[in-house]
Amino acid sequence: MGILFALPFAMGAAGYWLAERLTDEGVLDLNAARAWERDLDEQRQELQEIRKQTDQELEALTVRLAEMQGKLLRLDALGERLVDVADLQSDEFDFSIEPAMGGPATSLGQAYQAPEIGQVLDELAERIDSREQQLEVLDDLMAANKFSDDIFVAGSPITKGWMSSRYGQRTDPFNGSLAWHAGVDFAGKLGGDIVAVASGVVTWADDRYGYGNMVEINHGNGYKTRYAHCKELKVAVGDVVRKGDIVALMGSTGRSTGPHVHFEVYKNGRTVDPAAYIHRKPR
Repeated sequence: MGILFALPFAMGAAGYWLAERLTDEGVLDLNAARAWERDLDEQRQELQEIRKQTDQELEALTVRLAEMQGKLLRLDALGERLVDVADLQSDEFDFSIEPAMGGPATSLGQAYQAPEIGQVLDELAERIDSREQQLEVLDDLMAANKFSDDIFVAGSPITKGWMSSRYGQRTDPFNGSLAWHAGVDFAGKLGGDIVAVASGVVTWADDRYGYGNMVEINHGNGYKTRYAHCKELKVAVGDVVRKGDIVALMGSTGRSTGPHVHFEVYKNGRTVDPAAYIHRKPR
């Protein structure tokens, strides 16, 4: 690509030299030579703009490709941990090898060209969708397996503290307006233990806008829980946690007015009132 961009500039330099030579020899008049030089300047500027635009597009595609590859790696790691925990046949859900594919040979044997990068990204997106479908199957299997008691969502996410804000409409503590609170808050001591209310697999363990440091756990059977504003996270994505395990320490990161844990319960993709699960009797 560098040669392609360098060639027009070399031709441009040669054009200047040729224009001067022909003018000196009387072949071109001065106005014609200047017009030629203006055309060469315009072409050079146009090439610079094209190169700048191409570099920006390639940079954007590279970032997208890296993000998708990272997501695929996380899905693979999560799938392998689920297979181990669920005690399934590893050859049935083998995330360490490429998915089996086949079909008649229709390839023209050509290498990828720049316009085909989008197609490569689309194929990678399809692979990610395939992994997610496998994880959904594993989720269903775990829900019907021996972990049915452990993944029963019940109990409090703290060992010490008190409920400082309930689920539903409330006055926003920052702007005073009426707002929806999608979880419950438990206030306590900075650095206090935050525990998993059910067994599951960690699907998020990082900073998240508004939540600060947050842990999200998928418990299968349509349930997941979130623990936000943590001072320190004790788990990583892909970790398998048991009911009662310490997953984080209480803090005040993100959109928070003081040490507490914001606790959310999701059922089939929607938040529900955690109070019903906090006071639920364990199996």
